[in-house]
Amino acid sequence: MSTTTQTGSGPYSFRHSPEVWAHFPTLVPLAACANGVVSSMDVSAKVAAYHKIALSRLGKGTESELPSIQRWRRAFTQMGLRPTQYRCAAEALLRRLRKEGSLPSLHPLIDLCNALSAAFAIPMAALDLARVEGDLTVRPAAGTEAYATFDGSLEHPEPGEIVFADSGGTAHARRWCNRQSAASAVGHDTSAVFIVAEALHPEATTDIEALRDALSSDLRELWGIVPATRILSAEAPTLVLDAWSVDRFETGHRERA
Repeated sequence: MSTTTQTGSGPYSFRHSPEVWAHFPTLVPLAACANGVVSSMDVSAKVAAYHKIALSRLGKGTESELPSIQRWRRAFTQMGLRPTQYRCAAEALLRRLRKEGSLPSLHPLIDLCNALSAAFAIPMAALDLARVEGDLTVRPAAGTEAYATFDGSLEHPEPGEIVFADSGGTAHARRWCNRQSAASAVGHDTSAVFIVAEALHPEATTDIEALRDALSSDLRELWGIVPATRILSAEAPTLVLDAWSVDRFETGHRERA
């Protein structure tokens, strides 16, 4: 496993492999990059508002009945996984929110992303870019990738399992959007973050666009950051940027007073 902090200039790229697009042609991914995140931020009001939206959704039925979650359940079945054993991150969050009425506080950015994920019922991942080595690809695993758990152990994904893998052979997520790795977890020293949201359901494009707008608005209001965002497609599947000069990618920059 590599957790080396990068200091070089790209190119850094993110993409879904052709195999993923071939098997999941309805995929709509959002990629966002933001530089200047700090952990001393109060996001409680935003989080509470998104939790209220999510709980309102759950008042009409369980999380498994939501169209976006149903489509991820079918995807997990297609991958050979039992959807009641392995859930996409959004379903796991909604399930916990339904049972406990709230979600644990981990880090302001993670709290915000988890709340957005629950409100939109769309899985999201947030990675510390300083802990990603080279290019990042959502692809079938070779089985040699290293995955760091939060309890300190090391795992190797099953060959063919869809993972977020970087050029150094680190798996930053297992079973696609089921579980992230400790290797790139956002922490108090994180500044540059990479955020991915993925949807498969019929209204995915509309919902992903709304999620992009909400995320961009919140980052600007709370941190004063205008994130770089892009919705990818099978025709344009790759985002390329210099991970350490975020403002080179479209409009991403930190607002100046």
